[in-house]
Amino acid sequence: MLFSVSVIIPAYNVEQFIEAAIVSAVKQPEVNEVIVVDDGSTDNTLQIIKTLQVSSAKIKIYHHEYHINKGRSATRNLGIKNSSEDYIAFLDADDFYLPNRFINDKKVFQEDTKCEGVYNAVGFHFYRALNPLEEGTFKLSTVSQKIKSEELFDAVISSKFGYLHLDGLTVKRSVFDRIGYFNELLSVAEDSDIIYKMALKCRLESGIIDIPLAKRGIHETNIFNQEAIYKIYNIKLYESTIFWSCKNGISIHHIDSTLNWLWVFKFRENNSLIIDTLYWASVFFTNPKILFTYLSIKYFPIIRQRQILFPFLYRKN
Repeated sequence: MLFSVSVIIPAYNVEQFIEAAIVSAVKQPEVNEVIVVDDGSTDNTLQIIKTLQVSSAKIKIYHHEYHINKGRSATRNLGIKNSSEDYIAFLDADDFYLPNRFINDKKVFQEDTKCEGVYNAVGFHFYRALNPLEEGTFKLSTVSQKIKSEELFDAVISSKFGYLHLDGLTVKRSVFDRIGYFNELLSVAEDSDIIYKMALKCRLESGIIDIPLAKRGIHETNIFNQEAIYKIYNIKLYESTIFWSCKNGISIHHIDSTLNWLWVFKFRENNSLIIDTLYWASVFFTNPKILFTYLSIKYFPIIRQRQILFPFLYRKN
């Protein structure tokens, strides 16, 4: 299979950053098309994209009907559906690729025809002053070691060995036939959702994980600074993964791992026992595959709270 890449860039009111993102993708020899989907921008984003398009036939512009804003998931999905190459990569509009972004990916795919995706390290570029408290936070979005494909999901959901970022991921377009598209009900955490699903269903291999192949832009308007939104959607992320897993034949072991992290986030809400019981009942009745398994007992609030408060009572001899 010829290694030719479609890069998907969702763009919404990013006039300050969009040129650097597009140019960094156009410069990659392995990239045949750069699909920029304008998500209803109200600033000069679309005008900048159109100006750049004049100088490169690689750049293709799409938008939602009536130029409405539909969010990052729907915008990426529109880009995927309009792409034509056999390999797909993503780039956020306030980020950029570094030179030779795809050279090693090409090598991995050619040497291992069963590989469906390659993930790489992503660094950071600061458009604002670095807060001293952030110095240890913004290093690399990467994993600290090579991980077997079958062990990747447990590694990424627990963050045991670090994190993956979409900017460092290249996948075969057939991946989306297997797992579906981005969940358009998730306003944030949609990137983690799709990575979890890929790790559960596809064979992903590590590429270059010790030096960055792309950089994330850090600025005052980053969405990940909005903790209140993530507090809501981290829970929706795990709910989405559980529902999808039950529909796609994922093992009970992996569903258990997701339920465990959902429990952690729900436990932090400090709800009453009645509210928690009703919530967990809805989780299991919505997912019949796990309703009549040991998981429905394990995560029943009274039993689960006792396991947390009195773990010695549940230890195996």
